[in-house]
Amino acid sequence: MKLLKLVSFVHFVALAWACPGDDHDHSHSHSKRAFPSTTLTAPTRQLDWGDLNIIHTTDSHGWLLGHQKHSSPEPNYSGDLGDFASFVSHMKEIALKKDVDLLLVDSGDLHDGTGLSDGFPPGGIDAHDSNKFLTQLPYDVMAIGNHELYIYANALDMHQNFAPKLKGRYLSSNVNITLLNEHNQIVNVPVGNRFAKFKTRKGRKVTSLGVLFDFTGNDKNTTVQKVADMVKESWFHEAIQEEPDFFLLVGHMPVQRDNWPLVFNAVRAVHPTTPILILGGHTHIRDCVQLDGRSISLESGRYMETVGWLSAKLDKKGSKKNITFSRRYLDPNRVTYEFHTGRKNSSFDTSLGKSITKGLNQLAKNFDLDFTFGTAPTDFTTNRVPFPSNNSLLTLYGSEAMPVALTVNNTRASIPNLMITNSGSLRFDVLQGPFTKNDQLTASPFADAFLFIPNITAGVANKVLPTLNNAGSENRKREAREAWERELYARGEVEMIYRRWLEEMDKRNGIERRAAGNATLGYVTHDSCPGVGDDVLHAPLPFFSVPDFIASDPPAVSDDTPIDLVFVDFIQSQLLEILNSLQTTKTFTAADAQPYSDVLGNAVLGVFAQKAWN
Repeated sequence: MKLLKLVSFVHFVALAWACPGDDHDHSHSHSKRAFPSTTLTAPTRQLDWGDLNIIHTTDSHGWLLGHQKHSSPEPNYSGDLGDFASFVSHMKEIALKKDVDLLLVDSGDLHDGTGLSDGFPPGGIDAHDSNKFLTQLPYDVMAIGNHELYIYANALDMHQNFAPKLKGRYLSSNVNITLLNEHNQIVNVPVGNRFAKFKTRKGRKVTSLGVLFDFTGNDKNTTVQKVADMVKESWFHEAIQEEPDFFLLVGHMPVQRDNWPLVFNAVRAVHPTTPILILGGHTHIRDCVQLDGRSISLESGRYMETVGWLSAKLDKKGSKKNITFSRRYLDPNRVTYEFHTGRKNSSFDTSLGKSITKGLNQLAKNFDLDFTFGTAPTDFTTNRVPFPSNNSLLTLYGSEAMPVALTVNNTRASIPNLMITNSGSLRFDVLQGPFTKNDQLTASPFADAFLFIPNITAGVANKVLPTLNNAGSENRKREAREAWERELYARGEVEMIYRRWLEEMDKRNGIERRAAGNATLGYVTHDSCPGVGDDVLHAPLPFFSVPDFIASDPPAVSDDTPIDLVFVDFIQSQLLEILNSLQTTKTFTAADAQPYSDVLGNAVLGVFAQKAWN
């Protein structure tokens, strides 16, 4: 399946739009793919505009060509970055007519997620090429994310090539990089800028920060300062000393259950009534909360599945009255964009939008992202079906994909083994149809290596997985899980939070809403702000819990048979701790772990598909 945009949809109010002609120059080919007959639901409410309005994106992770699969709810998110650019342009025109301010803001994580960011040829840099398209949009503020920091070369690229394009508006308040300056001296400097002060089109003064959560998984020669320490810095107090018309606090940190209150309270201590707008991210959910009546905090999902809208009806300085805010979570597709801009399909695309779409499709071609490993016979999902089951992606990965892919051209293939990985390494479903290079990288983008420890008796090895997933008594299990989740979160893992959000969504009334049959599948948001946030009302996806860790099927050998214990390097520390608790023969350390296969985590499904799906 080509990395091309889905443009032939119909929505419930008969706003049909077929594949357009010359006025919509998207580089797709009818001869190479069949367009789905998919029904998209149009919004029914216009957006609430205020004096100040913000379009918000976060955690895009390279999803710049939109979601292109036919399986529901993917068409909800089928708009690409070119469509989004056209949408922003038209919204800017509306703002001009209304004579109000409209800002465009992003909260980070541009790397790691699709072939456009990760499918570069050897010698390239992750997201270097795809990020060039983002800089063509009129972003007022962008903040750094943790995925910009896992690899030093990526962080350096952001510092040297991306940040300058934002002209002081790419913010990394508590993130530094160590490098050689023009005098060949070692210096430690912000990746972007610590803060920005600017005026809106209407002349409103803005003070903006770009804050990252307390991330610990960053590469060498990058530094993340704890938020609690950042707010004590002299530069921070100098930056917030002068009162603006509003504070725009942007950052890669969830709006609840993290450290935004530390930043908020530090500002409030100096400016008790100044409006504060917080644009967060990281946990991939739709969320909103108000820390007081003159502030609002918004988080706008992931993977270009959500475009956030925030508006405020500002009052005069010194007022203590509650501000009227409005927020909305938009499904990014052409129907949504055309509804809110009042445009028809024939007049929607701007020259910039068409240029971006054309460029992204060319980049996909350059990276050979339509290379097909095989054809997935059905949908394999992470949480929509029980685990284990035939349509579970985790079952497929553990029982079939790892055993096939990791033993190809492996001299240890004949030795019995047990292979273990964390379920969070699977970031997206594998959906029916051609399984391409791009699909491989969206499902599992992390280039994690597989290690092994030889000569572990099968009886001990078979206890590792259940112990990882069920650490003893209920209290110990809860404590161990909380400790593991804290460690994972600090290292940047959020899948457990996103899945918990989906589970809560389904528990509310998922079965009843799906059975009613009067709504398409999609996100159903319950946040802490007044009113209904979702732009389109959906029925939630079914949700089934999955374990934190999965494994291949145990080898059919006796308990005293020595086998290879194979595991992904991401879980090495916890696995070694468990292994040492299960036996006393030897205390294993990292030195005992050896490379098992040249196949990395982001290649397992592709190797398997070549073998099994052709």
